[in-house]
Amino acid sequence: MATEFKLPDVGEGIHEGEIVKWLVQVGQTVEEDQPLVEVMTDKATVEIPSPVAGTILELKAQEGEVAEVGSVLVVIGAAGEAPQANGRQATSQAQAAARPAQPVEPAIAPSAGPAVSAPSQRTRVLATPATRKLARQLGVEIAQVSGSGPNGRVTDADVKSLAAAGPAPLTRPTEAVVTRPMAANGPAPRPEAREERLPLRGIRKVISDHMIHAVTTAAHFTFVDEVDMTELVKTRTALKPVAEAQGIKLTYLSFIVKAVVGALKRHPYLNASLDHERQEIIVKHYYHIGIATATEQGLIVPVVKNADRLSILAIAAEIQRLSEKVREGKVALEELQGGTFTITSLGAQGGLFATPIINSPESAILGIHEISKRPVVRHDQIVIRQIMFISLSFDHRLIDGHVGAAFAKEVKAFLEDPDWLLIGA
Repeated sequence: MATEFKLPDVGEGIHEGEIVKWLVQVGQTVEEDQPLVEVMTDKATVEIPSPVAGTILELKAQEGEVAEVGSVLVVIGAAGEAPQANGRQATSQAQAAARPAQPVEPAIAPSAGPAVSAPSQRTRVLATPATRKLARQLGVEIAQVSGSGPNGRVTDADVKSLAAAGPAPLTRPTEAVVTRPMAANGPAPRPEAREERLPLRGIRKVISDHMIHAVTTAAHFTFVDEVDMTELVKTRTALKPVAEAQGIKLTYLSFIVKAVVGALKRHPYLNASLDHERQEIIVKHYYHIGIATATEQGLIVPVVKNADRLSILAIAAEIQRLSEKVREGKVALEELQGGTFTITSLGAQGGLFATPIINSPESAILGIHEISKRPVVRHDQIVIRQIMFISLSFDHRLIDGHVGAAFAKEVKAFLEDPDWLLIGA
């Protein structure tokens, strides 16, 4: 009996994905868990494996199409079963040749504005589903947009730029007719648009929903302290050539991850989550540290798994690897899941301090800020030291104030005496 395999719910609030590349062909025999197709969501490009062993009878979606969760992607028959001869089993290329070409975008109603010529040869455009929807919303033909993102990916900014500079869009929302008085020398000028409405889609929609959930479930409180980073600045400067010789970019973040892990071991509720429905506290004895990473589409949090088992250089290498994959849009979903604690940083734009929002369902988050030279008092003398502020937000349902403060002091102590980090916090 044939199996209709549907696009699964991959979590993270994702409802659709673009078919990037089929990894199998009609008539091919596949094994269970063999990769079938690459699907690009608004968070990552993932390979979807086969749920069963058998023969590919039909590919239900073409490369470049956007499929909704729950829609049928492929039909898999029993091993040795031949594809049907009614044309359903044709590959996307054969299907295109066997019937009149149909536009990927929805049908366009005639417009009073200047016509936009279609490209002579349509090729698959690399863009997220959210960017494609934005293009449709703004009346921009996605194939006409030159991508400025990684590997030629079309970004939201590319679409907006073409919409602003190009000819009249192919489709526009129906506008109410407004009668304006005639000026003495002709029609009154139309006022410039003072606002712009864009659909809330993709990563920004996921972030929006996630933040609402976080602030309406966790009872936030924030603790701020300052850290004397002078010794750590010296340590990092001394170790940078060692890291660079191995192709590793050694940032302060790798030291901070190590300090956080050391403090989490002493305060386990900071590495826990609350299952409110079951009325249980889930204490995790593994340390998966999320690193908030800025992208054109929004903030994404890849996770350094088992950070307690890694050296500082290994942590630095993993942060570098994950950051590159995130910015290239190639991070896998499993690399975004399972975090137990999150660190967020604005780098040189970090300012003094902020009040970060907890990455639910975690119980705490650390915000790190700019390191700068400041006058401080040491042994009754005013001296110049490298100072960084840290901001920690906690879920007060799990973390009492004195526990949060003690955790912050542990992180501060490790960072101010980096020798402890080097020998294992």
